[in-house]
Amino acid sequence: MQKLQLLVPVMATLNGTLVHPAHFLLVGIPGLGPNIHFWLAFPLCFLYALATLGKLAIVLIIRVERRLHEPMYLFLAMLSTIDLVLSSVTMPKMTSLFLMGIQEIEFNACLAQMFLIHALSAMESAVLLAMAFDRFVAICHPLHHASVLTGPVVVKIGLAALTRGFVFFFPLPFILRRLSYCRTHTVTHSFCLHQDIMKLYCSDTTVNVVYGLFIILSVMGVDSLFIGFSYVLILQAVLEQSSRGAALKAFNTCISHLCAVLVFYVPLIGLSVVHRLGGPTSLLHVVMANICLLLPPVVNPIVYGAKTKEIRSRVIHMFSRGDR
Repeated sequence: MQKLQLLVPVMATLNGTLVHPAHFLLVGIPGLGPNIHFWLAFPLCFLYALATLGKLAIVLIIRVERRLHEPMYLFLAMLSTIDLVLSSVTMPKMTSLFLMGIQEIEFNACLAQMFLIHALSAMESAVLLAMAFDRFVAICHPLHHASVLTGPVVVKIGLAALTRGFVFFFPLPFILRRLSYCRTHTVTHSFCLHQDIMKLYCSDTTVNVVYGLFIILSVMGVDSLFIGFSYVLILQAVLEQSSRGAALKAFNTCISHLCAVLVFYVPLIGLSVVHRLGGPTSLLHVVMANICLLLPPVVNPIVYGAKTKEIRSRVIHMFSRGDR
């Protein structure tokens, strides 16, 4: 049951007083009752535990195995860490919503969650781009791979991904705080997203729409274009190889990364498209948003664990040693 939503005057401006809600109300999945939400909490908890164990295993294996201290695996460790933090930002609140029916999320907490979700997604996009560049250099310029992607360069790329995600999305919470909310304070997702909160304003949202579109195009849009361009060059280099076996072996090193790219970008682009089409938030919006945040952390460890021989053998060794 939804509780009374409080309006809190927070700041006097030239145009009047800014009014913020004391909290937002998260819906979960529209159209589903509390009983269905309750039972959905168990598979959500299972997926969260599976994703957490998978990410921790990948990070620990890469840390322990010195032979895995190569650019491809270091970028994979960064990707796993980002996914781990992203899951931890969203899943605890989703679990309390689905399992105990706690819909309220405090106004500032919602803005903080929104910032972390979008900033971490941008960081993940940058790491996927870096992994595409690593595959491009390894396949198209193998003799220069070791000299181009050195340890310090990998660290700088990671710091650049962190900085870009922070800088681009840091203004969003402050922009949202400068506007008044006079409509319903119900967020029709299981977590806080900029596109959803933006619909609750009673003032002009032009700045938010323009800035949000600018971020999507300049961050995820640019990254996806460069990733696509990298794979065009990789495919061209593979097709030019005389040996069919060597070509398949070279391209096989890209399969895991291609799966990670598709799992990340396809739901993200679909979610952006349906939000840009306007109209009230529907079940399609919510399902795609959940897929966008829940699918990559679960699928990536499985894909990389299955396709990466070193990680797979280490995991098998750990389990076989535990059975003794």
